[in-house]
Amino acid sequence: MLTSLGKFLRKLRIDHGEILKDMADKLQVTVSFLSAVENGKKQMPSDWNTQICELYNLTDLQKSDFTTAVAETAKAIEMKLVEANLDRRELAVSFARSFSSLDDEQAEAIRNIIWRRRKT
Repeated sequence: MLTSLGKFLRKLRIDHGEILKDMADKLQVTVSFLSAVENGKKQMPSDWNTQICELYNLTDLQKSDFTTAVAETAKAIEMKLVEANLDRRELAVSFARSFSSLDDEQAEAIRNIIWRRRKT
């Protein structure tokens, strides 16, 4: 079944006159892997967030739609912490542990901090 992310990627390809193989080549994956991501059988690699935005020069609206599609489809999020210092690693782990217990007000406060940072 085509996921929200799959629909977004398919529309993006069509808008750019591409077929599945073209996008797979750009992302340096097989056609079957890209198809599995679209159909929700495989998780989208985290580095695609940046790659797709850059490869397809997404507008702010497209980036927002892409973020929403990823969020609707995601079952887990991978964070690369290899370059983060110890304080930031501890922050990431603490956030992951407490994520499910955040109330709406706390989640909104964190969202505002992140979105404010993204706009600068």
